[in-house]
Amino acid sequence: MKKIIIADDEHKILMSLEYSFKKNGYDVYIARDGTEVLDFLKTMVPDVILLDIMMPNLDGYSTLDIIKQDEKFKDTKVIFLSAKNNPKDIEKGLEMGANAYVTKPYSIKKLIQQIEELF
Repeated sequence: MKKIIIADDEHKILMSLEYSFKKNGYDVYIARDGTEVLDFLKTMVPDVILLDIMMPNLDGYSTLDIIKQDEKFKDTKVIFLSAKNNPKDIEKGLEMGANAYVTKPYSIKKLIQQIEELF
């Protein structure tokens, strides 16, 4: 079972993504900001991290930067899921090392399909 951390500060988004990924056979962990993601990473190596960019405490860019510094997460797929849809934001996210960048609003079906294609 693939492990996914979903990081977003919007409750409705978290709930719908959690439900959909569990339905598709994922082991789901929920984080409300980057610091919660890093807490999970102390005890596990997920297959996928779905990161919002605009979150309190530690944003998605900073979280990705920290993740990329640790060799044990080199095979973990990181996907930005953000309302920041400016081409410069997308370019920045991909240049930082994200495996994909999905803008809100999004199709959960397409999102899951896109993640599956990364493996």
